[in-house]
Amino acid sequence: MPELKPPTIRALFDYPPYWAECYGRAPFLPMNRAEMDELGWDSCDIIVVTGDAYVDSPSFGMAIVGRLLESHGFRVGIIAQPEWHNTDAMTALGEPNLFFGVTAGNMDSMINRYTADRKIRSDDAYSPNNLGGKRPDRSTIVYAQRCREAYSEVPIVIGGIESSLRRIAHYDYWQDKVRRSILADAKADMLVYGNGERAIVDIAHGLAAGNSIDALRDIRGTAYMISDIPADWTVIDSSNVDKPGRIEKHSNPYEVLPDDQNSACDSTSTADTSKDNSTKKDTNAPITLKFMSREERQAMRKGLRDRTVLRLPSFDVVKNNKVLYAHANRVLHLETNPGNARALVQNQGGQKLWINPPPIPLTTEEMDYVFDQPFSRVPHPSYGDAKIPAYEMIRFSVNIMRGCFGGCTFCSITEHEGRVIQNRSEDSIIKEIESMRDTVPGFTGVISDLGGPTANMYRIACKSKEIESNCRLPSCVYPSICSNLNTDHSSLIKLYKRARELPGIKKVLIASGLRYDLAVESPEYVEELVTHHVGGYLKIAPEHTERAPLDKMMKPGIGAYDEFKALFEKFSKKAGKEQYLIPYFIAAHPGTTDTDMMNLALWLKSNGFRADQVQNFYPSPMASATTMYYTGKNPLKRVKQDSETVNVAKTASQRALHKAFLRYHDPNNWPMLREALKNMGRADLIGNGKHQLVPSYQPKTDGSYKSARRKNSTPVRKKMKKGVTLSQHTGLPPRETQ
Repeated sequence: MPELKPPTIRALFDYPPYWAECYGRAPFLPMNRAEMDELGWDSCDIIVVTGDAYVDSPSFGMAIVGRLLESHGFRVGIIAQPEWHNTDAMTALGEPNLFFGVTAGNMDSMINRYTADRKIRSDDAYSPNNLGGKRPDRSTIVYAQRCREAYSEVPIVIGGIESSLRRIAHYDYWQDKVRRSILADAKADMLVYGNGERAIVDIAHGLAAGNSIDALRDIRGTAYMISDIPADWTVIDSSNVDKPGRIEKHSNPYEVLPDDQNSACDSTSTADTSKDNSTKKDTNAPITLKFMSREERQAMRKGLRDRTVLRLPSFDVVKNNKVLYAHANRVLHLETNPGNARALVQNQGGQKLWINPPPIPLTTEEMDYVFDQPFSRVPHPSYGDAKIPAYEMIRFSVNIMRGCFGGCTFCSITEHEGRVIQNRSEDSIIKEIESMRDTVPGFTGVISDLGGPTANMYRIACKSKEIESNCRLPSCVYPSICSNLNTDHSSLIKLYKRARELPGIKKVLIASGLRYDLAVESPEYVEELVTHHVGGYLKIAPEHTERAPLDKMMKPGIGAYDEFKALFEKFSKKAGKEQYLIPYFIAAHPGTTDTDMMNLALWLKSNGFRADQVQNFYPSPMASATTMYYTGKNPLKRVKQDSETVNVAKTASQRALHKAFLRYHDPNNWPMLREALKNMGRADLIGNGKHQLVPSYQPKTDGSYKSARRKNSTPVRKKMKKGVTLSQHTGLPPRETQ
């Protein structure tokens, strides 16, 4: 196996173009043979198969990958939401010259098709007219199988978030069991995880150069099957929780040695410094790092690390052993920093799954290159007047960055995009806004969002690249903000001001999730946000009020919410605006007890909140919180047979109760809550008093509760008491979460 590429790798825009660049750029990537004929193509080099409708926008994965490959001179076709019961759809564009790229779309197909209560959805925001049923369960597997049946010799590369989150043996909530890597089930040749621009470009050029897919083994951010571990690799056995094997000592990411200690003997050296060994020539002697500079020691460690692979517990073991499953999940998450991650290997029952370290994050210049492609920013013309809800939501939004260093255990952003923030330049963002203003039909002058995975991590990073590349902490802001994190929001403030001052731009709203514990570090940012970028209300996500579940989420305490709320109200008043905060909460998250939910309900009532839309915890593949849900163990700490047990609400009745606590005001929930409060010894909370949670009486109801709405034309806000939010008074639902 060839050596992995070092971090200093070829830039995305620094490849010689493929010969097909002579065809120029397509107005839309073709979806049928007639469109190929119009472009003068006799074949496609690469065909992307996706579970989403084709929208030529940088918010849709198939468009980003397709346009990027097109910029390298490849002819790329799109097969969107194919009929999957036979191979006809997979042959519509003919046989691709290089490979099929297969993705379920912008969402995991099971999350797209089922609710947290495992009920099938009737809608699909990524389909024309919101029509459900346009994709199969486990779309990546089904599409890959149809591609293989259609053209058995064509390489198949799977990717997207479904492949990212299912790259190793993983717990599947819908089957309530552990499944193999999606690569094994799909029988594809290679899996690309994370943001795959670097990998997909390397794969395309590698195959175009005449290499076989099996020869492309040095690409970061990829996984594939092998028969045996190469003999020249060092294997660290981490397959047994009680005997994890020797793990190479990592440099302390916070250590700063004075110059006079740079030559100090490394702690791993076994040399006898009391004797002169200069005349001995023992070739079997252990490596010593004595008399090396700090930089030399780190370089040697890195060289050893680049040829080291961690052996995870096998699929056959983790599917039957929850402790070892939790252990494997912990090891995986510790190996996600591109600066220090090692390769992983896991037996999948006969074959071995090899996972290369994560991709190197894109530079600002590379991010600009990706987003500056000639996207039409509208759905493919074949959809006619059909509305695609996901497109309508992002139609006038601009993505300014990628990644998240928050590390929330229930979230998939970090596992997919990484925790190193990748930023676009200010000029590139402004250029996109101007293009949207001038070319996108229906633009009214309002930018619906200027954000990304988070609203306010743009250009925020570790103060030291060295520390960043060595750090193995899962979050930069939990349990508190790291002292090495630069929390300067000035670049974001400057971007906001420049965007809102553009001619033709009436309003720039911020709809992405706000990391409010980070925002309070910059009151100037909060003032800019509140004064100019809030459309009446702002949704933020404390998620809970109680410390136990918050610790399992890796979220800050409710005090951070109170601090942000004070700033929000202060600057709203200063701006002379009546604006409101909408807090969002999760029910039944691992680590949450009935008492925790009761206390949250009491907090909601004491603050006058009535949440109409609430959500139970949804165990998405590979998330740390999902591991807690399945195993009852906490992978945030070292996992052992007798380690911490996590309380989990698994039964339908307990999950329903936790959800009912969030909707304490709904009369349909009162019988359940009264019974639960009695069983908890808190019957004192049943009654009609101000400080009691549910009344003792039960009104007549037909089973459908609706929050109070305006009954006349008098503006609601004039009736509202000071400190009560719009949603508190009217029951208006909060915005959908990203």
